[in-house]
Amino acid sequence: MQNTFTEFSTNAILKIGDEALLELYKTAKQPELYTFVRTTNSKAGIIVDSIPYTIEANSIFALTTVQYFQFISGEDLVVYQFNREFYCIKDHDQEVSCAGLLFFGNVHIPIIELNEKENRKLNILHEVFLDELETEDTIQAEMLRMLMARFIIITTRLLKAKEGFVETTKNTKIDLLREFNLLVESFFKTEHSVSFYADKLYKSPKTLSNTFAKLNTSPLQIIHERIILEAKRLLIYTDKTAKEIAYEVGFDDASHLSRLFKRHTSLSPSDFKKQLQKFS
Repeated sequence: MQNTFTEFSTNAILKIGDEALLELYKTAKQPELYTFVRTTNSKAGIIVDSIPYTIEANSIFALTTVQYFQFISGEDLVVYQFNREFYCIKDHDQEVSCAGLLFFGNVHIPIIELNEKENRKLNILHEVFLDELETEDTIQAEMLRMLMARFIIITTRLLKAKEGFVETTKNTKIDLLREFNLLVESFFKTEHSVSFYADKLYKSPKTLSNTFAKLNTSPLQIIHERIILEAKRLLIYTDKTAKEIAYEVGFDDASHLSRLFKRHTSLSPSDFKKQLQKFS
C-alpha cells in the first residue's frame, strides 16, 4: 500500500504506506525524506548508522535525512515520509517542539513504545490521514500539513513522557537542550567550542554545563559525539580518507580529529576503517 501527495507549486511530497515504502533501503542509504515508522503487531529489524536495532511491536521511530538507514525486516508497518517542502521541521519547530528531540537530538535514534490507548489514538489519526488523501480540493495540502503537525506533536509528547522529561516553565532544561542540539546540528562542522553555542543561546558556558549536568550530559560531550558520529558515517559509507574527513568536520589538522576519535572509540579513524574492511 502506498499513497502519495504532491504539490507541484512547492515540490512538496508526502508518502503514506507500509513496508513497501522501505524496500528502497534494503541497502543502506540516506533517506531523502523525513521518515516515521510505526510497528503494529510484530517487530521490525533495521540498521541505522551501522548499528542494528530490533524495534518492538507497537512502537514508533523517527529518521532524519542525514542518517544512513537499512531496512532488514518488518510487516504491517505504518510509514510516513515527507520532504522539507511539505513540512520543514526547523521552520515549524515553534509549533511542534520536536527539533532537538525527535530530530537532530543527542539520542541516536528515538524509539517510542506505545500502550493500547496511544495506539488507538494514532490508528484514528491514520484513518483521518487516509481519508484526507482521497479528498482533493483547494485546502487538501493545508489539511495534510495540519495532520502531520498533530502527529509530530503527539509523538514528541510521548517521547518526552517516556524519557521522563518534566516541563514546568517556558524555559525548561529540555527546551535549552533542544535548542542546543539544533544549533549543533547546524554548526558542528565549523564550530567546536561551547562558547560559540552559549553566545547563540545568550547563556554562559557555565550555565550550559550546569544545566546539562542535570540531564547527565555536557555541552562539549554533545558537540564531540556529533563530530564522531559524522566521522563514523563518512568512514563507513564513503571512500574518503581520514584526512579528507577531518577537513570536512572542521579540523585543519587531521591529528586533532584522530585524537578525539580515539578518545571516544579507542581507535584512530584509519584503524576504524581497517577494522571495517576486515569484517566486510
